[in-house]
Amino acid sequence: MAFMAVLESDLRALSVEARRRYPAVKDGAEHAILKLRSLSSPNEIAHDEDILRIFLMACDVRSVKLSVIGLSCLQKLIAHDAVAPSAVKYILSTLKEHAEITDESVQHKTLQTILIVFQSHLHPLEEDNMAQALGICLRLLDSSRSSDSVHNTAAATFRQAVALIFDSVACIESLPPGKIGSGSHTSRASTIMDDISHSFNNSVSLDSDFVSGGPAKRESLSKVGKLGLRLLEDLTALAAGGSATWLRVISLQRSFALDILEFILSNYTAMFQKLIPYEKVLRHQICSLLMTSLRTNAELEGEAGEPTYRRLVLRAVANVIRMYSLSLVTESEVFLNMLVKVTRLDLPLWHRILVLEVLRGFCVEARTLGLLFWNFDMDPKNTNVVENMVKALARVVSTIQMVPESSEESLAAVAGMFSSKAKGIEWSMDSDASNAAVLVASEAHAITLAIEGLLGVVYTVATLTDEAVEVGELDSPRCDTDPSAECTGKTAILCMSMVNSTWLTILDALSLILMRSQGEAIILEILKGYQAFTQACGILRAVEPLNSFLASLCKFTINIPSEGEKKSVLLSPGSKRSDSLPDQRDNVVLTPKNVQALRTLFNVAHRLHNVLGPSWVLVLETLASLDRTIHSPHASTQEVSASASRLARETSGHYTDFHILSSLNSQLFESSALMHVSAVKSLLSALRQLSSQCSSGNSQALSQQIGGVAFSVERMTSILVNNLHRAEPLWDQIVAHLLELADNSNSQVRNLALDALDQSICAVLGSDEFQGIKASQHLPDSHEATDAEVGSFECVFISPLLVLYMSSQSLDVRAGSLKILLHVLERHGDKLYYSWPSILKLLRAVADASERDLVPLGFQSMRIIMNDGLSTIPAHCLDVCIEVTGAYSAQKKEINISLTAIGLLWTATDFIAKGLAHSFIQEMDDGIASGVDPKDEQAIHAVEVHEPIISKSLIDYNKLLFSVFSILQNLAGDQRPEVRNSAIRTLFQTLGSHGQKIPRSMWEDCLWNYVFPILDRVSHLASTSSREEWHGKELGTRGGKAVHMLIHHSRNTAQKQWDETIVLVLGGITRLLRSFFPFLQSLGNFAACWELLLDFVKNSILNGSKEVALAAINCLQTIVNSHCPKGNLAVSYVKSMLDVYELVIQMFPKYTSSAASKVKQEILNGFGDLYTQAHTMFDADMYLQLLAILHLAIRSSKSSGDMESEIQENLPPVQRTILEILPLLRPAKHLSSMWSQFIKALLCYLIGYEARSHKIGNDMEFAVRSNHDHEGLGKDSHNFSSSSPENKSGDFTNHKEINMKPKPDVANGASSVSMRKSQPSFLHSATSDDTASSHLSPLFGEKLLPVIVKLYLEASPTEKCCISAEILHALGRCMSTRRDNPNGTLWKVAVDGFICVLINAITGVNSENKFDQNIYKSFRASLWNEVADVYEIFLIGSCGRVLSSRTPLVEALLADEVIEMNVLSTLGDKVLRSQIDAPLEILERLITTLDRCASRIDSLPLESVGLMPSHCSRFSLSCLQTIFSLCSFTCEDSWHETRSEVSKVTVAILLRRCETILEKFLTDENSIGEHPLPSVRIEETVYVLQELARLSIHSDAAAVLQLPPSIIEILKKNNNIRRAHLYVLFPSFCELVVSREVKMKRNDS
Repeated sequence: MAFMAVLESDLRALSVEARRRYPAVKDGAEHAILKLRSLSSPNEIAHDEDILRIFLMACDVRSVKLSVIGLSCLQKLIAHDAVAPSAVKYILSTLKEHAEITDESVQHKTLQTILIVFQSHLHPLEEDNMAQALGICLRLLDSSRSSDSVHNTAAATFRQAVALIFDSVACIESLPPGKIGSGSHTSRASTIMDDISHSFNNSVSLDSDFVSGGPAKRESLSKVGKLGLRLLEDLTALAAGGSATWLRVISLQRSFALDILEFILSNYTAMFQKLIPYEKVLRHQICSLLMTSLRTNAELEGEAGEPTYRRLVLRAVANVIRMYSLSLVTESEVFLNMLVKVTRLDLPLWHRILVLEVLRGFCVEARTLGLLFWNFDMDPKNTNVVENMVKALARVVSTIQMVPESSEESLAAVAGMFSSKAKGIEWSMDSDASNAAVLVASEAHAITLAIEGLLGVVYTVATLTDEAVEVGELDSPRCDTDPSAECTGKTAILCMSMVNSTWLTILDALSLILMRSQGEAIILEILKGYQAFTQACGILRAVEPLNSFLASLCKFTINIPSEGEKKSVLLSPGSKRSDSLPDQRDNVVLTPKNVQALRTLFNVAHRLHNVLGPSWVLVLETLASLDRTIHSPHASTQEVSASASRLARETSGHYTDFHILSSLNSQLFESSALMHVSAVKSLLSALRQLSSQCSSGNSQALSQQIGGVAFSVERMTSILVNNLHRAEPLWDQIVAHLLELADNSNSQVRNLALDALDQSICAVLGSDEFQGIKASQHLPDSHEATDAEVGSFECVFISPLLVLYMSSQSLDVRAGSLKILLHVLERHGDKLYYSWPSILKLLRAVADASERDLVPLGFQSMRIIMNDGLSTIPAHCLDVCIEVTGAYSAQKKEINISLTAIGLLWTATDFIAKGLAHSFIQEMDDGIASGVDPKDEQAIHAVEVHEPIISKSLIDYNKLLFSVFSILQNLAGDQRPEVRNSAIRTLFQTLGSHGQKIPRSMWEDCLWNYVFPILDRVSHLASTSSREEWHGKELGTRGGKAVHMLIHHSRNTAQKQWDETIVLVLGGITRLLRSFFPFLQSLGNFAACWELLLDFVKNSILNGSKEVALAAINCLQTIVNSHCPKGNLAVSYVKSMLDVYELVIQMFPKYTSSAASKVKQEILNGFGDLYTQAHTMFDADMYLQLLAILHLAIRSSKSSGDMESEIQENLPPVQRTILEILPLLRPAKHLSSMWSQFIKALLCYLIGYEARSHKIGNDMEFAVRSNHDHEGLGKDSHNFSSSSPENKSGDFTNHKEINMKPKPDVANGASSVSMRKSQPSFLHSATSDDTASSHLSPLFGEKLLPVIVKLYLEASPTEKCCISAEILHALGRCMSTRRDNPNGTLWKVAVDGFICVLINAITGVNSENKFDQNIYKSFRASLWNEVADVYEIFLIGSCGRVLSSRTPLVEALLADEVIEMNVLSTLGDKVLRSQIDAPLEILERLITTLDRCASRIDSLPLESVGLMPSHCSRFSLSCLQTIFSLCSFTCEDSWHETRSEVSKVTVAILLRRCETILEKFLTDENSIGEHPLPSVRIEETVYVLQELARLSIHSDAAAVLQLPPSIIEILKKNNNIRRAHLYVLFPSFCELVVSREVKMKRNDS
């Protein structure tokens, strides 16, 4: 290969060169050649040290020629990777020795080899190798024996080595290569805007500057990273004038070290941003070095004071600020403040120029400046560095005022610099210039830098504003939509803040330069800055800066030849320019500066025409002055020098500039067609303001006033002519001002206004746009313009004539308005369509006018109209015709006029029906109609084909229809029933048939102006009508007496006739609401209408007749049934109807008429329907209100009229209706917490339910409900730990034989009182008497009980848990009525309900338990107390007893006995044998109750026991049998904890009872002697013995028996523990052996 051949050639050359003096080298070279021939690749060479050794040997002899050959070969070996990495230390050692050789070629070869080493795979990674390699470069650089060429090569080699090292660091540390953001060195372009564009295009976005990307910062470094860090630290030390520890360099040029540092900072930004050790070096060492170097408070000596070093320091500082200001906030702030401070210090001019160059660099870099402003100026904690920079630059610019004698020279130099730059020539000073010229040039250079910096800020704001527009944060000034009023987005906020912070300073500085400068280039540059900043302010909606810049710009537009005016201060932002504007008689000379300022003003106006808004006034004042100047014979323009070619006037025409400016002036208003509508309105407002200022006088000459008004009026007309395609939104503004001017006292102004109005109206009506709209309305399939738009478009242009005629007091103005109308009718009368009503109204007013001169003009116009015939008048003018006809009829005050008007109305009915189809199509296009039937569309178009198109405007039909409604409204109050009823039917039939075609606005008018006024009027007339009976028409006489026509009793009074009318009105309203309620409730005034309707419904139900009341109820029912299922009824409407029902039900007791019962039933049915249909919209408060209403209905359901039904044992109709609706009122799923309240409310009406029993548990119920609804069940359970809701009421009946312990109502009285405040009011009222149901019949309670039980079973387990005790308490009260009324059915129904509720409550234990355990246990304890109380009272007091003196039927006794056995079996089988959570004391009470019932036979004396009825003894034995079953245990039985406890309690009670029975038997047998015992006694004893013989108990029960331990052990041993009870009764059995009864002996044995 070529490499091997070249290497062999080098070895031969080496051998030849060393053959004489260095034979060892010669032999080695020859040996290497032979060795090389055996190798085939660089890799093999790398593994053979002989090749490398010969070259190192050649270098070691220190011969220049051999060293050059050896170093060259080393370079080739290294470049081709033919050297092993381990040999790098030998190579570096050799290079270090060669660095001491003074031969220049050897030094160059040494530096080249070092560079190749860094570029190859031998790149040193060890600290010593790296330091040795870099040290060689630095020693050659710092060596005095080295030539300049070697110095330069060493510097370049060191720079490249540093770059390679840090490239390696970036690679190893996975950092992005290269720079981030804009560079620090950019060539200056020809303009500041070019610099801004260049820096902006070469920088990242603002958002990426704000948010650093890439991986997170890290502390740890790789080995290479640590080497780079040590190198950076040594370089920093060298730049500070110290020595390098690691590089082993004592000193180095500080400028060179600083240059290397600046190179590293500018090219390896990511390294300092991501690696914390590097960042620390930057923050603590480099920044400290730069801060020290920047100080100017001490005299700098040596190299640190030289301009080159200062330039490097400033460049490094600029890079730190530019690239690291996000992380080095404090340091950057200090740097910037120091730079700004330098501009104020008395330092050498070159020093300040260097600082100004840095500041200018920041200003022309949009990204950098924006980032600095965001991080510092917009942070309250930091200094406003950008603002200070701008002020510092402005301070430099203001120095031209400090030395007036030299300011002109400086300005000229500044202008020359700008001119050179505009030509692309860098400005330079002549070599033979004097010191004074150099000083002036330096000052001019500083001022130029300051101006460029300020312009850079201006263009930065403009550039960032454009970017905000591009990204959508700001609206473009060219956008077609209304610009938003606020700045949103980061860039937009930044721009706005920069404008607010800098605009005043920039304006002062730029205006000063613009005022003092005369050079074309600098004027153009500053005016561009004016334009850019003004446009940015406009886009940002910064009104004050915008107005200030505009005012300043306008000042330079017109040159007034007055020295005082030339030296005047800038106009303030809000100042008026009227005083400074020239009069036509002034000799005005327009300089090139004025012309260029005017062009800039036009550019700004064109660019910002959509956003200028109120600022248009400043522009228009200048343009008005320009207009007067152009038309003034005393105005002229100044010749421009030949050098200013851009502003040179063409010699062919003296007024070329004027022509151009006049054309620009006209084009500005012609371009209004491209503006947004709102912008055009702002322009018109400004013109109006200017015209108002001129017309008001203000010390202006009359000619100037007229000229100003004429300018404004002409421009308004020009704007209208150029915006005919959208004249309508601009018309009102133009006409309003023309009408204002028409009322001016000056006749010339009035004539200007009238002429402009005539020209404007005719221009609009004759425009192509108007013709296109008119043509489109006659195309059946055209949708380009709707009827409403066309009508509004036309009427708005004719209506000013009517306004002008009606409002003006001047005869010539009124005559002028009629002349304008005459011109319009003559030229464009055939084009008019929708403006005819206004025209007819105007002509009618003219006809009534008293001025004789006006009448002919009016009649002349009327003749033009009538010549075309009535058939040419649009259909919508029929409304006006009817109105005018009605007005003439009213004037005559004849009945025939009224009849004629009615006839015209009915004649127009057919026409309305035809026009309805066309209006309906228009409604579909406009989306106005409330409903559309698509099936009618084909039929409608079929009508279009065959019928002439007369009108498609909805407005015409509405007006005509309103005329019909007005007449019908008047007829509705007619005293003739036929007329008013017919009118009402017609009105509501019209609305019902065509309501879907009526727009929203018309519906609102219909409701307020027609429907409800009719309702109110009819109601008022009905209330004031007579109640006297009418006599029919006299038909003749019979027997001397008059015979009258019979009149039905329902219509024989005026009152009854009006009732019929009211029913018709209510029926009509009901039909409207049924059909259009979803649409009507969206109307703005419907809420008030609804309130009026509800008030009328309430009054009708409470005070009206039966048919009126039923009609009112039907109205509510129809609304609910029609719209609740569809979800069209809002909650507020449901609440309002609920309030109505509450009010009317409160008045139930006052209903005493014969028809009251029917009305009550309908009310209740409507009440039930309301909840059934709208239950999903009910909340807790509404449901409580519903319960309160239900309570009122039940309490008032019994009246004197219902007594007869009660005697017949039938419920009154009202109560039957209540029972029917109760299941409908059960709480919905989302109101599950209301179940307790609902059932409690019903329990109040059970017989015997006392008020205090209802109170129990209410406190806990409401507390739990509050937790359940708002905070979650069980969350606040600690609130109830001291107040258990146990329902421990007293006994149900006051029976003396039952000796019960009294129990408190509530565990904690204080808690109960405090919580009771939240109890619903209806519950308080329900329990205010001794019994809430005292006024109700028992039959109602009997019918109510199954309803309550069924509702209870439908409740959720949680709600059942809350109410179970309460309902058992109530059922127990009803069961206790058996003692007083054993033949009644209430107690039987109660027993069935009790069993059902009890079983459900027991099986529901722990099911879906959502309570806190303490609360849950309290509820369960209350439940079991109630169960024990009910069983005690009912079994002991009512079962197995003779309760009536009358002997009942056998069937009745058997049925009652079945019920008793059912209750007993429920207790034994369902309760005590189940696994329940009843406390032990409850179990003892229940078993004791059974024992007491079982003791009835043995407790009776011998003489009485034989008299016990059989059913009583059977009940006693059944109780005893239940006790035996509770003790019994078999292997098949399930055994649990409750069963064990029951067995333990029962076995002791049972054995005591058995012992008592046996003892009683023996006692009675001994006392009776030979007489036989009663069979009842014998049967009881025999049953006991038989059951004891069969009884087998559980070991748990045997454990509680009092037996000696020895017996227990024996029983267990013999496996007889289940028969342990027999041993307890063994003594009693022994005594029975001597009994005379054979049965006893047999069973005892």
